[in-house]
Amino acid sequence: MSSLPPLQFDLDGLAAFIDESFPARARPALGRLVTIAPGHARLLLEPDEDMVRPGGIVSGPVLMGLVDVAAWAAVLAHVGPVAMAVTHSLNMAFLRACAVAPVTADARLLRLGRRLATIDVRLWQESEDRLVAQSTVGYALP
Repeated sequence: MSSLPPLQFDLDGLAAFIDESFPARARPALGRLVTIAPGHARLLLEPDEDMVRPGGIVSGPVLMGLVDVAAWAAVLAHVGPVAMAVTHSLNMAFLRACAVAPVTADARLLRLGRRLATIDVRLWQESEDRLVAQSTVGYALP
């Protein structure tokens, strides 16, 4: 994506903002921010037994939450500490069962406008070729 505004956070600053924005009990399910770059954010989730659904796989709601936080991080990296940037749409395709093992969320800005942002988020395990889910997320900016 061309002509993005400069990053408004460094990695530690954005990670701290995300941590401050959610209650402590919710943080384990949010994943850990591991990379930010122009137009990109990457989170890593290490699922625990509280995130598992019947069948022994990571639950869909946990994965959707990870997608949402990854998209939010990609947007906030460029717009700064705007807590009320909110999800207006989230379309999710589950491509395979998600084992109880580390899950990487790669969020890439497709468009960042004055009032709306569109983000592609891909979840994978082991390698980027092993996609667990793909999502398109829309954010409304105040």
